[in-house]
Amino acid sequence: MANTHFLLRSLLVFSVIALLLSPLSIGQKRAEDVKENTNISIAQLENYNLLIIAPDEFVDTLQPLVVHKNQMGMKTVLVSLTTVYDEMFWHGRDEPEKIKYFIKQAYDSWGITYVMLVGDFRKMPVRYVHNQDVLQGFNEPVFISELYYADIIDSSGSFSSWDTDNDGIFGEWIDDGVATSAEDKNIDLYPDVYVGRLACRNTIEVKTMVNKIITYETESYGSDWFNRVIVCAGDTYLESDNPEWVGSEGERNTMRVLENMSGFDHVKLWTSDGSFTGVKDIIREMNEGAGFVYFDGHANPYHWSTHPPNEHTWINGLSIVTMSLLKNGGKLPVVVVGGCHNLQFDVHLGKLAEDPWYLYTWIPECWGWKLTRTIGGGSIATIGCTGLGMTSEDKFDGEKGAGDYLEPTFFYEYGVNNTRYLGECWGNAITDYLHAFPVNWNTPAARNDAIDTKTVQQWTLLGDPSLLIGGYP
Repeated sequence: MANTHFLLRSLLVFSVIALLLSPLSIGQKRAEDVKENTNISIAQLENYNLLIIAPDEFVDTLQPLVVHKNQMGMKTVLVSLTTVYDEMFWHGRDEPEKIKYFIKQAYDSWGITYVMLVGDFRKMPVRYVHNQDVLQGFNEPVFISELYYADIIDSSGSFSSWDTDNDGIFGEWIDDGVATSAEDKNIDLYPDVYVGRLACRNTIEVKTMVNKIITYETESYGSDWFNRVIVCAGDTYLESDNPEWVGSEGERNTMRVLENMSGFDHVKLWTSDGSFTGVKDIIREMNEGAGFVYFDGHANPYHWSTHPPNEHTWINGLSIVTMSLLKNGGKLPVVVVGGCHNLQFDVHLGKLAEDPWYLYTWIPECWGWKLTRTIGGGSIATIGCTGLGMTSEDKFDGEKGAGDYLEPTFFYEYGVNNTRYLGECWGNAITDYLHAFPVNWNTPAARNDAIDTKTVQQWTLLGDPSLLIGGYP
């Protein structure tokens, strides 16, 4: 009997020691399950809400976000780029098309609603669209379109390639002085899934965004600060330059936003009444916290600005330098910005040899990404243009639309239609725009229909498309 007790005690001791030394504690086992999920086959029949695609080097850092999403009821699958390329070996002519084919097959097999792409333009491929625009002396032949990854099905139910003439040039609508219509006609454009990107350059930025998203979704609900919406604008186009540009266009757009957000406390920063005189006004109000912020003016990847009424003077707002003064902590707004190139996230030093220095495409990161990934403040997500921001003043024959319509529609989705998930607000605003301004592909480039197309093609979400705005109860 003594030997039996000794044996039982020994087995118990060894079992406890083995458990303590095991690399698979409960939390670690859950993480290991997530890691295995990155090698999931598209042939496996599952139901998921959110698909995350990331470079292999970011997979470990993203695992806490996957666990959090699943705990919140947002069933999530994380797939590495290596797996995407392996699964799509026989599909796609280049890396962006392989990713898009994978998204479509995940949509068909898993029923996904949201797609999060993780990585900047170097680590997560982008699609450049050749919808050429000539605006006020600027010629922009190509720009990034994240809508490419969202519009996966064409009007006939087939894969939406965005290359209908099959020449390897996507979204082609070129102003060559001869063509009278788009080379790539009848692109569907309607988002079938809701796409957002975390344009992370390294694992530090991935960890930052994972922490921001988890904290926002678990701690924001019911907070007083969330019930504020800040709008900032001035006179975007001066009447002295064109007699048809009457009034302060940016301020008019902010009024439409506020009308759509009637249940919120309104904070107006306008040049016309002196409430916006410089970046200090923006810093002060954002540091108080807000659920939403809307900027309407002029911009480049480095900074955002606007004018006083009918004056050529610039009143400067946020730049990637002054964002360091944002100390709003976890009181993070969803930011929508009207302006050019705020979300051109393919900026890099090498562009100094390609573009004029004053376009600021040579800086290390763009305005929208810096605001989103800022530690200790900034935004939870930012929506804006990867190219030249279009307004109704850029259209011909007095036709309305462009950013003047699209941007306030985002707030209509949340404030009036009660759409609560960030990606849906983004995608539904695009759908509404296309209903209001259907595209005629048999018109020349750089005219109204091409401008309408570019308006939605370049409108990009840097953030989590599955984000529950305001957080979970």
